[in-house]
Amino acid sequence: MADGTHALTDGHLRAETMSGAEYIAGVLKEEGVKQIIGFPASELFDASAALDIPPLIARTQRVAVNIAEGYARATAGKELAVVTVQYGPGAESAFAGIAQAFNDRVPMLFLPTGYPRGSEAVAPNFESRRNFRHITKWCEAATQVDDLPKLMHAAISRVRNGPPAPVLLELPVDLLAERLDALPTDHRRPRRSVPQAGDREVVDLVESLLAAKNPVILAGQGVLSASATPELVELAELLNIPVMTTPNGKSAFPEDHPLALGTAGRARPATVDHFLEGADVVFALGSSLTRSYYILPVPDDKTILQVTLDEADLGKDYAVAQGVVADAASVVKQMIALIRSNYLPLGERQQPAAEIAAIRAVFMEKWMPLLTSDSTPISPYRVVWEIMQAMDPKTSIVTHDAGNPRDQFCPFYVATTPGSYIGWGKTTQLGSGLGFAIGAKLARPDATVVNLMGESAFGMVGIDFETAVRCNLPVLTIVLRNNVLGGYAKSMPIASTKYGANQVTGNYAPIAEALGGHGECVRDPAQLRPALLRALAKVKAGQAALVEVVTHEEPRLAGLW
Repeated sequence: MADGTHALTDGHLRAETMSGAEYIAGVLKEEGVKQIIGFPASELFDASAALDIPPLIARTQRVAVNIAEGYARATAGKELAVVTVQYGPGAESAFAGIAQAFNDRVPMLFLPTGYPRGSEAVAPNFESRRNFRHITKWCEAATQVDDLPKLMHAAISRVRNGPPAPVLLELPVDLLAERLDALPTDHRRPRRSVPQAGDREVVDLVESLLAAKNPVILAGQGVLSASATPELVELAELLNIPVMTTPNGKSAFPEDHPLALGTAGRARPATVDHFLEGADVVFALGSSLTRSYYILPVPDDKTILQVTLDEADLGKDYAVAQGVVADAASVVKQMIALIRSNYLPLGERQQPAAEIAAIRAVFMEKWMPLLTSDSTPISPYRVVWEIMQAMDPKTSIVTHDAGNPRDQFCPFYVATTPGSYIGWGKTTQLGSGLGFAIGAKLARPDATVVNLMGESAFGMVGIDFETAVRCNLPVLTIVLRNNVLGGYAKSMPIASTKYGANQVTGNYAPIAEALGGHGECVRDPAQLRPALLRALAKVKAGQAALVEVVTHEEPRLAGLW
């Protein structure tokens, strides 16, 4: 058009020139982006809305990023999660969410706006390109509008390929208003590359596992990202190897399988300790093998084989006997093909299923009094048990918050379907679970999505319960209320005893009702399951729900008691 305006033709943006914001929105449309998440102001909201990409506006920038993380995790990174926020305070407030996503290896495209060019580096102006570089794997700023085509292609390529992590492209507001001669329809969608192991590497992995007397597999989040659960199950059954998962990898192996050991977190079932202690070889598949307070360490006397997408993981925290940089699914497929063609029949192999079942039975017998306790205030383990009875794990997605809710929930909840559990914990920012749940519901509207959190976590992000209500993303939030910061008295005993520094107060069900959701408070353990079923019915009918449970502080943790 001679006047430089643009129009929609046959569903695509056609123009002689268009603004930078319009071009970026057009690229997102070409990429199949279903919504743009964030908090205004960002010129990308209107430009995207003009192309029928709806905005999802959170109440805080941090939770907006958490929502994008939940979306990316629930789609195994197969759909592009996009977040935008305002320059300055908006980008500053998003920092924690991006740090969480970076530490837990979650791919997303972060498009903060930037100060007008020339003023971005002037104090106290916050320049995202400079400040986010250590918590993103690629961090650039557009400086010329004509560079947008190559920058958007480069950014999306990096989201799709290599080690998963947030990718940042800062967009100065004056650049977004400038016009450029480019069409989004000329954008070439980057494809994902699936790196494979070399033939010799596969032979070495297979022969090491076949020679091992008591191997175990440690499955990480890379198995979920690669959608490699079927291959992992086939390999485990072929070689009769027990499988445990990392906290982030929980659900990568069906936990109702006879070879499943559970999750190797700070709190964990006895099956994990027993088989890890007796193992001679640990095959870490799709895991960064990161040492963390919240992850059970691999003992020093084990031979470790590691498969990861990130070469920086190799030897990072553990000395590995063999490290392979490759996609988890492709490696396991290669291993299975080699075993079937060259090594069958395998002869006598250890049959650990009966031993696993026996150890699990003793473990559950020990914990059943807490899981079914009739105490008042209610035991948090009773809450975990009732969640397990009220929900169908095959049609649900559950997550937890940091601290005691994670440590009490993770060892007992049986995740049977890949992606049905969003586990996290390398960095443990209170409140992240609510955004993860909202994002998971956005990605999987057919799933029942449940988030378990403590009152301190809810205190950080609770107002974003209204985001779930307003955006028609009905999730169930369960808040454990014991009026203390669980476990924190140990770190500040004098302040807690003398000044009550570990104490908090509040009623949370009325907040949910005031924000437009269903709210209910439970004090009687006999009323817990009926309350959960009522809340699940509300969620199924389209209303976000919150169940507040009055509990007692519980210091006993599986694996530590």
